[in-house]
Amino acid sequence: MTPLRQRMLDALELRGMAARTRESYIDAVARLARHYGRSPDALSAEQVRQYLLHLLRERHLARSSLNQYGCAFRFFYGTVLGLDGDCFQIPLAPAPQRLPEILSREELARLFACARHVKARTFLMTAYGTGLRLSELCGLRVEHIDSAADRMCIRVVQGKGAKDRYVPLSAAVLQLLRQWYALARPRAWLFAASTRPEAGLHSEVPQRWYRAARAAAGIGKAGGIHTLRHCYATHLLEAGVDLYSLQQWLGHSQVSTTTRYLHLARPDAPDGARVEPLNLLGSLPPAPPAPPPPTPPPTAPH
Repeated sequence: MTPLRQRMLDALELRGMAARTRESYIDAVARLARHYGRSPDALSAEQVRQYLLHLLRERHLARSSLNQYGCAFRFFYGTVLGLDGDCFQIPLAPAPQRLPEILSREELARLFACARHVKARTFLMTAYGTGLRLSELCGLRVEHIDSAADRMCIRVVQGKGAKDRYVPLSAAVLQLLRQWYALARPRAWLFAASTRPEAGLHSEVPQRWYRAARAAAGIGKAGGIHTLRHCYATHLLEAGVDLYSLQQWLGHSQVSTTTRYLHLARPDAPDGARVEPLNLLGSLPPAPPAPPPPTPPPTAPH
């Protein structure tokens, strides 16, 4: 490790940046250095801006991803190297705000029915039933589940923003997790990596599970597994959960982030959803039968 990288890591750690933020900032600066074949402290502000244009025009990065690079460069040149922001300007632009696509309850039932195996189905259903972020689900440990009748919650340890929080656990999700525990007998991680049981699940694996189930269910809506978190928030609002409680459960630092789900909620939620708002899995319709496999073409006679 170079002294400059260690210097940046120290600055990130001192400011309490989350592990994922530290990784992404270090990676962005390393990519910048590789692009020019020079140490990043030897580059000019114009070279940094040209690299951002390269990412935008040639790599076609989304504005939100481009801004992550910009924030990393601002931190490196402004905080680590102490360069004047007026002289070493790195522009950022607001990312376009798009409302996510929400799956209907019938689509969710089809999605879960088409999961590849029990582990995938349990993970996807837990994602919808708790609204946890993907990184939080992958980092979930057995001791984070509180099954006491007067508690029934999940303790999220160091979620986004390095904050702990509690998320209520419905009886249906608890039963689902108990069935998984009886089957898999996880020791530490609730969803461990298949090849390395001592390690948590890598985030790319559940993304593949979600996309495969979505394709098998014939769902054409865009988005990855984060869609299930959007469905959780929207369906709880439809069931009558108040905005402040939902903000706390989702781990949003600003209530304005939570209010966008008001645009997606419909007033005609199923009656059962309003009686037991947290019972999202129980409000889903029965899963339709799987379509029969295609009939192979007849074999031509020899």
